[in-house]
Amino acid sequence: MGKRGGKKGGRGRGGGRGGGGNRPRPDNRTDKSALPRSNERFERYYNELGITPEGERDAFWKAMKTDLPNSFRFTGSKSHALAVQETLRTRYIPEITSIKFEGQYADAPQPVEWYPDKLAWFMTTPKNVIRRFAPFASFQKFLVAETDVGNITRQEVVSMIPPLVMDIKPGMTVLDLCAAPGSKSAQLIELLNAGEEDRARRVAHNLANGLDSREGQEYADDGRSTGLLIANDIDYKRAHMLVHQMKRLSSPNIIVTNHDATIYPSIKLPSLPSTDGRPAHNRYLKFDRILADVPCSGDGTLRKNLEIWRLWNPSNGLGLHQTQIRILMRSLQMLKVGGRVVYSTCSMNPVEDEAVLAEAIRQCGGTDVVQLVDTKDMLPGLIRFPGLKKWKIMDKAGRIWDDWTSVEKQRAERGDDGLHRLQESMFASGDDIPLERAMRVYPHSQNTGAFFISILEKKSELRTKNQLQSQAKIVGESTASTSHLTTDNQTKENSPTKVETVDSNGVANVLDTKLGGEVEMVRTPTDVSVNGAAGAEDVPGKRKREDEDQKSAQPDQKRVKSEVNQRKAKGQPFEEPFKYLDANIPELQSVKKFYDLSPQFPMDRFMVRNAEGAASKNIYYTTALAKDILQENEGKGMKFVHSGVKMLVKQDAPSPETCPWRIQTDGLRILETWVGQSRKVKLKKKETLRKLLVEMFPNFHEDDWKSLDELGPQMRDMPMGCCVLLIEPSEEEGGFSERMVFPLWKSIHSLNLMMPKEDRKAMLLRLFNDDSPLLNMNQNRRPQGNSKIEANEKEPEEVVTEPKVDQDSDINITTRNTSSPEPMLTNDNEDITKEEEEEEGLEEEERGEGVQLSTQ
Repeated sequence: MGKRGGKKGGRGRGGGRGGGGNRPRPDNRTDKSALPRSNERFERYYNELGITPEGERDAFWKAMKTDLPNSFRFTGSKSHALAVQETLRTRYIPEITSIKFEGQYADAPQPVEWYPDKLAWFMTTPKNVIRRFAPFASFQKFLVAETDVGNITRQEVVSMIPPLVMDIKPGMTVLDLCAAPGSKSAQLIELLNAGEEDRARRVAHNLANGLDSREGQEYADDGRSTGLLIANDIDYKRAHMLVHQMKRLSSPNIIVTNHDATIYPSIKLPSLPSTDGRPAHNRYLKFDRILADVPCSGDGTLRKNLEIWRLWNPSNGLGLHQTQIRILMRSLQMLKVGGRVVYSTCSMNPVEDEAVLAEAIRQCGGTDVVQLVDTKDMLPGLIRFPGLKKWKIMDKAGRIWDDWTSVEKQRAERGDDGLHRLQESMFASGDDIPLERAMRVYPHSQNTGAFFISILEKKSELRTKNQLQSQAKIVGESTASTSHLTTDNQTKENSPTKVETVDSNGVANVLDTKLGGEVEMVRTPTDVSVNGAAGAEDVPGKRKREDEDQKSAQPDQKRVKSEVNQRKAKGQPFEEPFKYLDANIPELQSVKKFYDLSPQFPMDRFMVRNAEGAASKNIYYTTALAKDILQENEGKGMKFVHSGVKMLVKQDAPSPETCPWRIQTDGLRILETWVGQSRKVKLKKKETLRKLLVEMFPNFHEDDWKSLDELGPQMRDMPMGCCVLLIEPSEEEGGFSERMVFPLWKSIHSLNLMMPKEDRKAMLLRLFNDDSPLLNMNQNRRPQGNSKIEANEKEPEEVVTEPKVDQDSDINITTRNTSSPEPMLTNDNEDITKEEEEEEGLEEEERGEGVQLSTQ
């Protein structure tokens, strides 16, 4: 779920004509102690619900009225996350635990006991203690540095639960329907990529030694993860915030989309060749796992979002009930038989939790079709409460109702006064649905926020209409066309009813509402494709056929440019198209030859983001499944925002013989296993790495190579250009504890470790406890008299090819589902204040390798 929306305020500076000079900037932050922490209706409702045992009620409210502890999680591959965690354990914890304040030892950060491998931590130390003692200042510097480079993410503890109970395995297809700002998506992609690097290295080792015994799922695609995460958000700007989080993970197994979760379109897959001469059936992607972490009233977050105390009212949850059902129903439609949906909210209100589950299961045909999975034994050590079997509903006027019969009686006697939002589906019905299998997490149990988590498993295909039919316009039955047939081979008699809505971009969303059918994007005559490609002027019930030549033809560049300009002029979002490169083009062939890439590395998965399909600056890499999806759905209304990982960047080469394509750090994790030994160098001494981190462009000509210890002889005779610097862990004294790889650029007079400035500083601090300033040796180098040569000594840089997001604009979570008019919507405990947003550096930007260093 996402953090609360809100306009990011400007931070004006003093000085200037008529200004206040260099006066200190006033502190306009709200004093939390002055905010009210009481709400009569809120407290009365949850007391009458009896959501906690009587003996725990006082503890529950006491916890609710205290500030939430700070919490964070170590991210990335398990081995790397454990290495960063070890720095916290061995360097900072001992220093903090030695502090005494008012006769008591200070509280140090503590691991979350139930989180696997203790990779999640929390801290309850008061701010007045943190600000007073130097060890906390050092610890804070460490946190900021590692957060900036993506090794640590700040995330509320209970928000970490849903991905952990999804039982993700490499090779699965996973959908995160309401994903921004992306903390849960980050967990999901870590689980999908688990063990990938080790698997790929084992395959490469076997191949190199003639031991090609690759069998089983573990070695599918030569050890590379074949799974895919599609992360979606309805708000375009929040989708780009999601992209920022995803880029930190450097994974090709991600696609980011921008759609309404209630009518998320079906994703078409390439048709399989027919073996009997009949036309091939259309295929659509079905998911193994779906996270429906839906928009909710967010009353479980009020330990952090204190304004909820003042603004909470019963209408917040009542107004979201139908939207939440629609999202859950759409999730179940897109799920494979045997797959699972995790439905979660950061609300305690049963109208948003158990009532939604019960209604969705009823609409699907009961527990024989969709079953609730028991969660009581998951995550040992996590204290949880079972889902409610009975509950009450509070109406807009603050009256509490036990059942739907009482509401109907009141309406019959006194009219609809204050009851218009109440619906039968909001009340417990007495159905034999085991709602107690869900889990409720409360603040007083383990000093967290509140959360609701449930798991639904699809046992068979859906056979009934869902409630979406009453939410939109029926546009007719599909008859002769087979374009909406699913892989379940639906018959013509059961052809799906199509429901049409039109979004703000003029794209018609057509939804099949029978038999768990598919949602297909159909372009209206006036629509311009969101990815810049031309398409047929389709309308519901009528589709223009295109022959294969038309499908494969390059778009007319003048028309594409005109469409782009029209979108920009209207303020509509525009994404450059995804164009895959032919593996035999000269650019890719030169890369393959220069880096001596193994034949096992697929060269047909490289793509660019421009209408021309030209390899001009940046080249991205995706998985085979992502490629199928992007190509099959181009120009058909799917709103793709991001995919793939940047792997190659064009660089001014110091000589014609040098390959101008350098490996980007983002893609190095995937590519380095398959790079030949001729472009690899190894490093063992920590002091050599420290020198490369501190010194940008250290001299490397004449006798200077001797100053680089064991690295010098390896680099002396290596041809210029990019190579892979490899560090293996060693048990020798002073050796490295983790495996690391870096791109290293050799030019005419210097070397350069291709890392952004903030990454260098974070690594210096973590590995060497060193915060020395960086030295740009290139600035001190005397001109050599050859301007062309000197130009080639500049730092490799890259350009931003993806649209910037204006973070000063109002990014409001209430836009997530426009069908609900209620205020204060949130869908996560990951709520981040303006000050925290500035600290975490959530501004959307490209952290290009080295581009910052050249300006020093």
